[in-house]
Order: sequence, then structure tokens, then C-alpha cells
Amino acid sequence: MIQTAVRSLVQARQRPLTLSLRYASSKPHSKVLTTETMHPLVRQMEYAVRGALPIRAEALQKELLTDKTKGFDKVVFCNIGNPQQLNQKPITFFRQVASLAENPELLTPSNREALLKLYPADAIARAEVLLKHIGSVGAYSHSKGIHHIRENVAKFIERRDGFPAEPENIFLTQGASSGVQTVIQILTQNSKSGFMIPIPQYPLYSATLSLVGATPVPYYLEESHNWGLNVDELKEAVHKARADGTDVRALVIINPGNPTGQCLSEENMREIIDFCHNERLVLLADEVYQTNIYKPKAAPSTASKRFSNPWAKKLFSFHSISKGMIGECGRRGGYLECVNIDPKVMDQLYKIASVSLCPNVQGQIMVDLMTNPPKQGDESFEKYQGEIDSIYQSLIRRSNKLAQCFNSMENMTCNEAEGAMYLFPQLKIPQKAVDAAKEKSMAPDTFYCMAMLEATGVCVIPGSGFGQEPGTWHFRSTFLPEEHLFDKFCADLKGFHKKFMDTYKD
Repeated sequence: MIQTAVRSLVQARQRPLTLSLRYASSKPHSKVLTTETMHPLVRQMEYAVRGALPIRAEALQKELLTDKTKGFDKVVFCNIGNPQQLNQKPITFFRQVASLAENPELLTPSNREALLKLYPADAIARAEVLLKHIGSVGAYSHSKGIHHIRENVAKFIERRDGFPAEPENIFLTQGASSGVQTVIQILTQNSKSGFMIPIPQYPLYSATLSLVGATPVPYYLEESHNWGLNVDELKEAVHKARADGTDVRALVIINPGNPTGQCLSEENMREIIDFCHNERLVLLADEVYQTNIYKPKAAPSTASKRFSNPWAKKLFSFHSISKGMIGECGRRGGYLECVNIDPKVMDQLYKIASVSLCPNVQGQIMVDLMTNPPKQGDESFEKYQGEIDSIYQSLIRRSNKLAQCFNSMENMTCNEAEGAMYLFPQLKIPQKAVDAAKEKSMAPDTFYCMAMLEATGVCVIPGSGFGQEPGTWHFRSTFLPEEHLFDKFCADLKGFHKKFMDTYKD
């Protein structure tokens, strides 16, 4: 009887399956996933720094393998702050520790004598301490990140800002971008949730807002005041957005600025904090360039004790190993600090972090080294400090040289970089070039940048990818090409620009 019942049950279950397969096979074949059937928010999202210009640049790079007639022998990727792609030297101590953590067999007592001939003692000691807290770099860590490293991040923040930080309020992240995306996601309740973003802005923000269906509330930086932030502009933007029905919840600042290279003054930062407090806004402080400050007017952190009572702030701040003098972009390490955030919201952040299991461990190790580098008296200190200073001074020289180059060109003006890795020159494009761009269905600044790429191999990003004042045209360029190549780099840009202006002269 049991066998009969089982057979009947199996047959009953098979019948609908047979029918459904017969039904499915009678329908015409069609693709399940197309751009029409995919999520519309993904389709609408744009991300200029990896858009049409970089795609063409990568194609050009392949063409150069066989085509030697283009007038240049390589593509120079100035579209993204990727220092080591343009041969910035990694920091020796950081790589030494990372390599030992990756290969712990080197740390066995039997290898010690030979190892000391290859590695300084403090690099060996740091790797041993890290591995004691990590175990294996191939294992998952805590979803917030390794507690020992979060403790070191908290100590770094306290040294920098002058008041204690709590390790439990720190999340280690896959670069700063991951932290930004998580915070925007958790702050978005519905499509009316508004985020104030600077214009020009780093397109991570507009892209993420598109993905979650939130509303951008732009505020314009003042180019005539070296891209400063006008609090009156903030007030006007938030009040107009709220009058239009937007639930404005947060203000994003990028300091030092991307793409503009400005640094906010201390006065500006005080005004911003007061503004957020008065308007009941959460402050999202993108501070990944906090060590790329070339002018002495800015503080490195929005949470600094020199500003109003830090405990009155509702703040998320972001930092990264990708920038500064470190430039370890590919290791994807960063941190998110949460200040004065509701404990129940913190639980939800932890839940989101847990979905991804953990940030990658080698990136976490680099965060530890960034926030706790060799100290004076350590064996590696002089070499470390020498490498940091060399990169820093070179960045200043290159930024000044490229700004001078842009300002020497016809119909172009450029503010000097106060920080970060970028210049954002304004370009007056002749009407003939505007008309030619229209024929190709391009924005005029995209047309100019594409012409630059085809003529010189230099890839930059048009200002329309970041946002700009209506009627103005810009582009963003890093100043990361190697310093010994900089004279030729600038000469090539000048030569292209003159030909472009002569070709399209009104």
C-alpha cells in the first residue's frame, strides 16, 4: 500500500510538470533579461568616470598594440584617482607587512634569521600582531571588520580630532564607496527622501541615489571663490526642495573636493555643522582626501574638536586607503565612522554589513597600517616618512604645473588645487565646436574631451559627468602622471588645445 501511495503521489506531481513543460515549449523563444525588462533604476544610472571616455580609452590602448600611427604610444588615464596605475610607488612598510600576513610560514622561528635580512623587525612584529588577531587572511572576519583594527582606527580618530571614538561605531568597508552606498541606502525611506549633494559632485552620489530611487537636491559650489561652499546657497536649496515636497534628510560634503580640488575653510565647516543642526540634517562627510591638503587653511576632519560640540552632530564620515599618499585602490579598504546615530539604526547597519559577510581582510590590514603607521624611533620610520614626503611634495609640484598649463591656454581658466588629486578647469568652447558636438549628439565638453583622447591618448572626464553651472563647460583631470613625464604631458595638451581652437575658431 505504501508503495502504491508513493507511486500515485509521484505521478500526481509529475503531471503538472509535464503539462507546464509542454505549455512552455509551445511559446515562442524570447529573452528573459533585456534592457527593457531589467530594473529601470539600474538602466537610468550613470557613472561618468567609468563611462564613454574610459571605454574608448581602453579600446585605444588595445589598438596601440598594432597601430603605431596614432602619434602617441600609450593612453594616460587621468579619468580616475588611481595613483598606482600611473606608477606611484607603494609604501614599502605597508607592502612588507601585507606580504608577511599573506605568507605566515615566513614568520616561523626557524626562518627568523633569514627573514631579518629581508624585512625590518618592526614590519615582522606588526605582521605577527595582526595575524594574532586575524588568524588567516583567507578566513571571514567579523562583519564590522577585525576588532583590533577598529580599535586602531578609533585611536587614530582620537589623535586627529581630539575626542574619543568608539570602535563599535566604526565599520571597516570595501573602500569608502561601500560605506557611502550603505548609508544612503539606510537613509532612504522612499522616493521623496532627499540628499543635498554638491555640484560639481563625485558621481558615486548621483549614481547611488539613482539606484535607491532617492531624490538629489543639488547645491552649487562657487567657482569664483575657488569652489567654496556658500551656506546661503544651502539654505535656499533645502527650503526650495522641502517646499516642493522633498523630505530632505542629509547633506553630503566632499572635503577636500572631488572633482574640484578645493578645501573648505574652518569657518565654512563650522557653518555647515550649524546648518545641519538647525535644519535637522544628517551630515555625510566624504573625507577620503584628508591627507591630500596642499594649502594650510583646512582641518582634516569635520568632527574636529575645534568645531562646535561634536556630540551635537549626526554624522557619518568616510575614509579610504585608495587616496592620500597610499593609493592602494585595488585593495578596497576604508572605514565608516558613525557619530550620534540611534542604536537601533546601528543595528540595521550591522545587519546590512552582515549580508556581505565581511570586508576583504587585506584591505582591512591596509586600513590598520594607514591609521597606525611607523612612529618616530621605529626602524621603518625614516624610510616611511621619506616615501610619504616625496609623494606629497611631488603632488604639489605636479598640481601647480598642470594648473599653470591650463591657465596658459586660450579660453581656459583653472583654480589651483588646494587638495585632492584633481583640477577642474573651465573651458569656453567655440560655437563651431558646439555645433559639431550637436551633430554627433554629444555635449560640447564631451566632444572636446573625446577629441583630446583621440589626439593625445590623454583620458579626462567632461564636466557634464559631474554637474556644472548651466552654460559652462569643464573637465576633470588628475595630476597623477609621473613627474618626469610631466613636461611632455603638458606640451601635448597645449598642442592639442591650440589645434582644436584653430580648427573651430568662430
